[in-house]
Amino acid sequence: MRQRVVRVAVSAVLVALVLLAGPLAWVIHRSFFEDERGALERTALAATVTVGPEFASGDALELTQPRPGGELGVYDLSSRLRAGSGGQVADRVTREAAGGKAVSGRTGADLVVAVPVVSGEKVIAVVRATVPARSVWTRVLWAWALLLGVTLVALATAVLVARRQARALSTPVEALSRTAHAIADGDLGARAAPCGITELDQLARSQNSMVERLTQLLRRERDFSANASHQLRTPLTGLQLGLEAARQLPPGSDLSPALREALETARHLEETVEEVLRLARSGTESEPPLPREALGRVLERAESRWHGTLAAAGRRLEVRSQPGAGAFEVPGRTTAQILDVLIDNALRHGRGATSVTAREAAGAVAVDVADEGTLTLDPGLVFARGGSGGSGTGIGLAVARELAEASGGRLSLHGAEPTTFTLLLPGAPG
Repeated sequence: MRQRVVRVAVSAVLVALVLLAGPLAWVIHRSFFEDERGALERTALAATVTVGPEFASGDALELTQPRPGGELGVYDLSSRLRAGSGGQVADRVTREAAGGKAVSGRTGADLVVAVPVVSGEKVIAVVRATVPARSVWTRVLWAWALLLGVTLVALATAVLVARRQARALSTPVEALSRTAHAIADGDLGARAAPCGITELDQLARSQNSMVERLTQLLRRERDFSANASHQLRTPLTGLQLGLEAARQLPPGSDLSPALREALETARHLEETVEEVLRLARSGTESEPPLPREALGRVLERAESRWHGTLAAAGRRLEVRSQPGAGAFEVPGRTTAQILDVLIDNALRHGRGATSVTAREAAGAVAVDVADEGTLTLDPGLVFARGGSGGSGTGIGLAVARELAEASGGRLSLHGAEPTTFTLLLPGAPG
């Protein structure tokens, strides 16, 4: 690119210099010769003063000095040289001047100017002044050489400026190209830096915006895969265990309870899939209003799902609702998913009894999920994806916080000993 920019710039300057230098060289040539003709004419006119009426009687004349290297002579009407220097016989230019008008021209290698001498309204002689044309050409060539030197200096300056501008233009373009290659190689953190050129800065901003959107799409795709894997694992395991237990019942046993439990688990799986999909679409398109449900019913279903699981682990689950809190209308499916994450987190990483308490909180409703364990993880990493150790491990808490924020709520760590998480949800009393 740099060489192309330099070639274009130098070509443009070269064309401009040729278009300027050509006419200027012609003007120099013409002006030098015109100046020399003017000087010859002044010399001849000065000589005419010395030619008086006595010229016809043969009086001697004292002429001024001719131009350097030239001649100055006076011719009578018979075309003979009477005084000064020059050919003994008048040339064509001198004979034409005898007609009464000053004449200039070329004779061989000389510039010639002939001026008639008038006395009593009659031409009595002609003054002829010459100068070698080569002397004028010498000055013209020196002027042309100076013009060529100036042209070459201008061209060299143009080359230097073009190279500098080409470097200034190509450097940010090359940087954009390197950034694009880095992104193509998988470095989604690469960003184009501004360079101060408006058009290139706009291109850099467009590229950065495109990379940001691609990064968000890829992050959403990865998060969706991780969220789906995490959220579906527990209910699928429960469904599998329930069906295995039903299969091992004696022939003729009533399978209705097992089927009802399996259907409930399947329904919960469907809601889980819908919530994960909604979370993946949040912020990218308009979402329909979330179906709302009384918090008390959500807590009842959560207790039904997790009571047996915690009991099998020798743990106790306590679900409490302060007066009026259970009647609050909340996003039912979203709240259920968040409670599943929090109770599963308490089961896996906490100890002792797990309590779920609903309470009013300044026009909203809060749900506290606590166990008797102690948080050993840095509180700042509790909701980080991929965190490990203590009560806030893995991806679940990150998913729960995203679900809460997507529904207009907030999930926070309320206490580290015992470990307590608080879900704050917007809602209205039913």
